[in-house]
Amino acid sequence: MPRSLVLLLACLLPLSAPAADRYRLDPVHTRVLFAVEHAGFSQALGTVSGSEGVLEFDPDDWSGARLEVVVPVARLDLGNDKWNQATLARNLLDGQRYPQARFVSTRIEPVDARNARVHGLLTLRGVTREVVLDVHLNAVARHPLPPFRRTAGFSATASVQRSDFGIDAWQSVIGNRVELRIEAEAVRDDDARAPEATDPAPAAADDTHAAAEAATRLSPQPESRP
Repeated sequence: MPRSLVLLLACLLPLSAPAADRYRLDPVHTRVLFAVEHAGFSQALGTVSGSEGVLEFDPDDWSGARLEVVVPVARLDLGNDKWNQATLARNLLDGQRYPQARFVSTRIEPVDARNARVHGLLTLRGVTREVVLDVHLNAVARHPLPPFRRTAGFSATASVQRSDFGIDAWQSVIGNRVELRIEAEAVRDDDARAPEATDPAPAAADDTHAAAEAATRLSPQPESRP
């Protein structure tokens, strides 16, 4: 094949898609809220904080995204210690034997530029079932506060039946349908390892503190009164 034709074909071949960025969930700013009917009187609300995980994500191409999250179920909070203990008891979540839940995405279904349906496998209390998250992208940007890391923020909702995971005690008091709302922030991996050059230098901060202390020592002190 002539060299000129080879070069022409090479130019016509589609460029490979850029690799998705890798993010890590920020456990401080990631929280799962759950709501379940309480004896028909109200929706009991609880939260779980401290989730950790890895997200591979390109905001221009949701289809290649991948998510793996570990949720520390044993840290749930319903606002009352006795209620927490009852929920984590063996006949419900069995938090001692199964202190964590895990979600691993299997397929991403893009809806538009800011929304997608994330299909995945949720393992809870030792049982794995398919769950679909409706995910909304809030922002992907450099965080406005130090250390100015590139951050992706999401809101998501889902619905599960607790009986699907073998959690079927107290059916006359606790509803079967559990609504989930998730607020998550994830920090790009390279930024997490190496803060940007615009971060304030620790040495400069120490020098400022030392200068302030020196100024205090050298300033005239008020005379003591009897």
